[in-house]
Amino acid sequence: MAPTLVAAAVGALLAAALLGAAFDRRAVAVVVAAAIAPDLDAVASLVVPGATNALLHALWLPLFAAAALHWDTAVRGESRLRARFGWRGARVAWVALAAFLVAGIGSDLFGSAGANLLYPVHDAYYRIDGRLVFSTQEGIVQTFVALGADGRKILPLASPGTTDSHAIPTFVNPDGRPGLSLDADRELSLVRSGWQLVVVAAAAATLAVRFGRREVTE
Repeated sequence: MAPTLVAAAVGALLAAALLGAAFDRRAVAVVVAAAIAPDLDAVASLVVPGATNALLHALWLPLFAAAALHWDTAVRGESRLRARFGWRGARVAWVALAAFLVAGIGSDLFGSAGANLLYPVHDAYYRIDGRLVFSTQEGIVQTFVALGADGRKILPLASPGTTDSHAIPTFVNPDGRPGLSLDADRELSLVRSGWQLVVVAAAAATLAVRFGRREVTE
């Protein structure tokens, strides 16, 4: 799974880009918390078999949250969310939901570990992998979307396995199986590659600039 620090950094970048006038320390904290929330299923894996990248990486929770937010903020006559927290509350809620999906689930869906998107209704991890290049001989080449035999566009999803066969090691649960092993070798990954370090550094710099400008204007 993608390091939690990287998910937090992507969430911070989304907060800086999407919060607009609602940008402040509390709002950023909420968005970043939503970005790393899916990683908490690693803790649940100590009790629930195969919960890592499954229990909180499934699409059911964000889909339900999106439907509830849309109904409350766009369909309902009087929004309870706006009545209690104002327009800022609605803005923060939508950005937090985006962070949960993009930073929390997306970082693993497009990573090597994959995400169990339909768990527990359908037990299978999915991973999206591909490339987009420009070739002087072949033109634009991309492998993220392919054409099926009937001409329909399909998204090629590789499946690393199920909760029974695909154990994802984490700092909390190194072997990915239920039970707390106190003598296991634990490795806490902050960043695993150069590009991840760039994302973390970019997020830190962006927040520093945004908070600096906000203090100046105030």
